[in-house]
Amino acid sequence: MGIWIAVAIVLFVFGSMMALKPSGIDQRLDRLRMTARRLELNPKLVACPDWIKGKDNEYGRGMLGQYGLVLDNVQMPHTRYKAIDGQWRPDSGVADSTSGSGGHVSTSFNLDKVALALPPTIEPFVKALLIKANSIVIYWEDIAYVRPATNPAYKSFEIEADLLILKAQLEQWALQMQASPRSRANNINANDSSVNSPHKNSTHKNSGINSKMLNKSF
Repeated sequence: MGIWIAVAIVLFVFGSMMALKPSGIDQRLDRLRMTARRLELNPKLVACPDWIKGKDNEYGRGMLGQYGLVLDNVQMPHTRYKAIDGQWRPDSGVADSTSGSGGHVSTSFNLDKVALALPPTIEPFVKALLIKANSIVIYWEDIAYVRPATNPAYKSFEIEADLLILKAQLEQWALQMQASPRSRANNINANDSSVNSPHKNSTHKNSGINSKMLNKSF
């Protein structure tokens, strides 16, 4: 009788330990965010802002990953964009209830129709871009990056390379936000060329390597 009680206690303790162990998806997500934190992308899980379509394609519903950069010696207009058909499209200028400061969002066209040009493991899950003063923030469903159903090609060793491309693109978009209209037109043409290029994947890998060079521009 005492043996059965001991076995029951061991099974109970073992079951409790297994229940406390994070799931495979949670472990993947933790690794993604830890890598993003190391790359200074400041990852956060936030409530979906009311101007972004979240869960079930409804505005302001669910949670989203918020990744962004704070840039020194940079001043950008307070504006925002939505990801539509693989391009940035400006959101209409309205009062920003998510900033906590009651600031007004201006409508900027510097990134209008600029291709996202992000890895295929990230781009489909990108929702929006928020730009304020010296910061640029992207909202995306980062959990979709680690779910087998939405990213069956997930490979842990590709996380850093993908996030370096994301970081390089954030830096590039910040540069374009400070560009003149003429420079903006040139950037759009350059983006169109890169999107149609058969070497698009190699461009993605190289942009991560050039990330530190872009930082020097700030």
